[in-house]
Amino acid sequence: MITHRYSRWDGTQQEFTLDAKSALDAMSELMMEGLNAREALEWMQRMGFELAGMNMRVMGLDEIQNELRDALRDMYEQYDMTEALPEMQQRLDEILDREHVALQREHGFESAAMNDFLDRRHRGRVQVSQQIEDFRDHPFQDEQAARDFAELLEELEALQQLEEFMQERGARFRGDEAADYEQAQEIRQRIQGLEQLMEQLAPGNLEGLSPEALSELLGDEAAESLILIQGLENQMRDEGLLRGEGDDIQLTPRAIRQMGASALADVYRMLKRDRAGDHDTADRGIAMPRPDETRPWEYGDSLDLDIVKTVLNGVKRRVAAGLPAADANVSLDVEDFEVRETDCATQTTTILLLDLSWSMSWAGRFPAAKRVAMALDHLVRTQYPRDHFAVVGFSTRAKEIPIGELPEVCWDMGDPFTNLQGGLMVAEELIRKKPCASPQILVITDGQPTAYLDEGELRVEWPNGLGGVSPHAVAATLATVRRVTRQGITINTFMLDDAPELVGFVERMTQINHGRAFYTHPSQIGSFMMVDYVQQRRRRR
Repeated sequence: MITHRYSRWDGTQQEFTLDAKSALDAMSELMMEGLNAREALEWMQRMGFELAGMNMRVMGLDEIQNELRDALRDMYEQYDMTEALPEMQQRLDEILDREHVALQREHGFESAAMNDFLDRRHRGRVQVSQQIEDFRDHPFQDEQAARDFAELLEELEALQQLEEFMQERGARFRGDEAADYEQAQEIRQRIQGLEQLMEQLAPGNLEGLSPEALSELLGDEAAESLILIQGLENQMRDEGLLRGEGDDIQLTPRAIRQMGASALADVYRMLKRDRAGDHDTADRGIAMPRPDETRPWEYGDSLDLDIVKTVLNGVKRRVAAGLPAADANVSLDVEDFEVRETDCATQTTTILLLDLSWSMSWAGRFPAAKRVAMALDHLVRTQYPRDHFAVVGFSTRAKEIPIGELPEVCWDMGDPFTNLQGGLMVAEELIRKKPCASPQILVITDGQPTAYLDEGELRVEWPNGLGGVSPHAVAATLATVRRVTRQGITINTFMLDDAPELVGFVERMTQINHGRAFYTHPSQIGSFMMVDYVQQRRRRR
């Protein structure tokens, strides 16, 4: 019969290691949707994920289980097992026929040996294994029959397993491909292997799962996926991307920085298709010299002269006029002046108000907004460290979101109210702590105000009918906009919905504040936000 042997996975099938950055990118996509690190990790293990750096897709446990289930169904639909056990019956009958002839020749028709033999043979046992057991201690007279029967005894345990298997599952086989006994044993082992792996996969317990067995049953791709899933958490820890244990698994600061960098890269890929902004400004600000870059002085420039190049220009002018270069006194003219190039930079405080109301979970709004928040944070920290950037989340209430918690922030499930006024008030307080000449608030929202504070008491207000407004919430919010405007704070709003009531409210807000308003699809918000951030800073004085 055919048997399967499993050897230790030695990597010769295909050498591969986990691309931790690609794994983090896959985790980031899930966390943008609102999952925390533990939930995202479990989702990747169950549902699989893409590894862009390895140009492969890792099969999740559910997918592997589905593959096992499909393989199991295919085997039942492919094979006909009705001839497997009759083949063994025929082998036994041939052995016993030979022994019958030998006994007749040795003892005749009437003898105790012949009677015992016939009694054993005609006991009416249905199963072949039971018939073999009946002759286990029979003293065979025919030498060839004895040798053949010994082989059957060695096969007895496997035969019993096949008989039990056929009793339980024989009716499930509906195929046309007839299987002999050896093929039937192979099919049994394969089906039982498939069922065993399915039982192990069901609870999601990765320990004890055999890549070798999976490779034998489904191929190398499934085995490689299992190895990557089994090592996913530990390898991400080894790369310094995860920390904590159990339900308290968290991203490390390094992982958060990489997520921000990836989000920023996604945004800039959109900017390249539009027009890229930079953070420079032609207005007066903090002047930073550019090393080794100078230009001729022009009227109105400060006398920040590069002395060496200025004197060298005077010497060159003397030589061009036919005068000796080596003169103790070199006279300088205005045309010799060479000034150092400088960049004028500005510093700003930017507060991003992120709508966390339940409606933000629709149509990909929240993942897009969250990706922009992480991109802005990374942009500010890496390119403009003098800037101050903070994120405030608002639904029924508003609060600052620490940047370290931003990757795991989620919309407020089941909370339909939008308290933009509360968000503006928290932003106002944050700007007061980090004052600058030109602070700004960026608002990402998909709905008009429906919650507000009345003398410190929270109130919620449903809109007046379909397409209506919440008049008290709108009035309270616009009053806060007026106060914020008097403090010189600019509000730019990015609408993720074009409902008339939202557009009308934002128009009134921009008329008061003189900021700008955009309507954008979630897939384009990153481009609008990045361009606005850098262009607004270019205008700062």
